[in-house]
Amino acid sequence: MKIKPLADRVVIKMLEAEETTKSGIVLPGSAKEKPQMAEVKAVGPGTDEVKMEVKKGDKVLISKYAGTEVKIDGEEYTIVKQGDILAIVE
Repeated sequence: MKIKPLADRVVIKMLEAEETTKSGIVLPGSAKEKPQMAEVKAVGPGTDEVKMEVKKGDKVLISKYAGTEVKIDGEEYTIVKQGDILAIVE
């Protein structure tokens, strides 16, 4: 990937997980709501006011409608401000 976020922006890739209902039916990711968990792929340098707290490889929870979706080399990514990241999942 050749994308470098600026300021306090973070490039993430949404994680899609299949879900199985109690009766055993597997729901593909496209049949559910927009996922809110993602993996950090690139992190901007931050600003004088904003210190970057996430790093590449972190799994994070984001606000439901946050970010701008982009497609690069056939892959879909989302660019969000660090303020739209709610938590780091450990």
